[in-house]
Amino acid sequence: MARGRPRKVAVELEKSNPRSFEAPLWAAADKLRGNMDAAEYKHVALGLIFLKYISDRFNERKAEAEADPENAFLAEDRDWYAAESVFWVPEHARWEYLKENATSTKPTIGELIDTAMLDIERENPTLKGVLTKNYARPELDQTKLGEVVKLFSDLAFRDEHHGQDVLGRVYEYFLGQFAIAEGKRGGQYYTAGCVVRLLVAMIQPFKGRVYDPCCGSGGMFVQSEQFIEAHEGGRNDISIYGQESNPTTWRLAKMNLAIRGIEANLGSKWADSFHEDMHPGIKADYILANPPFNQSDWGQEKLQGDVRWQFGTPPAGNANFGWVQHIYHHLAPHGIAGFVLANGSLSSQQSGEGEIRQRLIEKDVIDCIVALPGQLFSTTQIPVCLWFVARDKSNGIVKDKKLRDRRGDVLFIDARNMGTMVTRTLKELTADDIATIADTYHAWREKGGKYEDVPGFAKSVSLADIAAKRFVLTPGMYVDQAAQADDGEAFADKMARLTATLKAQMERGNALDLEIRSQLKKVGYGW
Repeated sequence: MARGRPRKVAVELEKSNPRSFEAPLWAAADKLRGNMDAAEYKHVALGLIFLKYISDRFNERKAEAEADPENAFLAEDRDWYAAESVFWVPEHARWEYLKENATSTKPTIGELIDTAMLDIERENPTLKGVLTKNYARPELDQTKLGEVVKLFSDLAFRDEHHGQDVLGRVYEYFLGQFAIAEGKRGGQYYTAGCVVRLLVAMIQPFKGRVYDPCCGSGGMFVQSEQFIEAHEGGRNDISIYGQESNPTTWRLAKMNLAIRGIEANLGSKWADSFHEDMHPGIKADYILANPPFNQSDWGQEKLQGDVRWQFGTPPAGNANFGWVQHIYHHLAPHGIAGFVLANGSLSSQQSGEGEIRQRLIEKDVIDCIVALPGQLFSTTQIPVCLWFVARDKSNGIVKDKKLRDRRGDVLFIDARNMGTMVTRTLKELTADDIATIADTYHAWREKGGKYEDVPGFAKSVSLADIAAKRFVLTPGMYVDQAAQADDGEAFADKMARLTATLKAQMERGNALDLEIRSQLKKVGYGW
């Protein structure tokens, strides 16, 4: 594959609209789908993206060595690639070889890709068992697969950050499209990007151990890395730990992190965090999570007396407070956790949930509750909220910012009226929305922060006031309503005007009813 053209394409994409290529790329890949289910097809498409990416990165690193005659020998030195977290790609697994043979029939392009994936796993042990290796199956149209390989060849995953920005956008876009295509099932691996960004902006995981017990495709970790880099930190400032119970989703996470050069310990295999904790001793400085909403069949009967149930045994029919306590169990002494839960967690009194929530409040570990707007998730219409839990609310330091003593208080933020509709059914928090929420939280918890209650949006509430409301945590019960602007119209005048408008509308309605009956009568259906 010639190196000139792809480099030009990459530059053009970055200088024009960086998102302009996502939809065409999706359309190209979607040619392969045929009768395949989205859950199955996503691995085909994402596997090709992964293969193209690591091949581009390998070629770029190889060209660096070959450009200097004195260092040309490094082109075949594996350490040369490992030094920049570049995967070693065997010759017949490189994209240019696959492109040249994309139209061959013996072996088929699918067989060549399967062999390439096997060779890459063999040469890179961290990818063992992760890559898709069934491109030669009969239901995958080999002619279309060859066409897609050629179409993908026009995009080079390179830019000022070695392609991770361009590739990250493509990968996130594809995951989002698959989440929409799969409906509710998509939620197991994809969390709305704006929700992830809000969680990261609020807890600011600058330095330390970051943990997600239900990491899906790894979106929380990607945003954490991006946050640190955006604030001039370094990737070595944090250590990442995660776990995922779904085998295909676990593989997605491994690929999602690998393409960005993010090192993470996701356990030696996929496993259920409740029943096979892959990180039993981890005490994390930051925990971000989007647990399954209202998980009903989670095996509570096998976990009686579990050490994690410090505040009470979660009910068998709902794992919400199992996740809350699992997260709390893994927090470091000065750790902070931010996670998504269904709104029912704020007020439910069923099956002992009210008592567990009461003990959490009395223990004073709840720092902040944020009510989110609806329609943020493409995979569910369940209203959700964010919980922020801290081991110690007395003081602490976030980077160079000192935290104030927040004991005895909880911050409630009602963000239900925020967000902008981006499609007919999907809403997204804007950058300004995220900044407003995060800045309010920081002003409240940081020493010297200029926090003030905002009617209709935010209020700091004492534990005594929460107890008076039966330990319910619904923000709308505490956040005072915003004052209504006075339009200057006297009440009597307003009532006279509104009554006159209503009278006119009712008269118009009656006239329309008569007209409809008259027209129906003309065609033989009157009464």
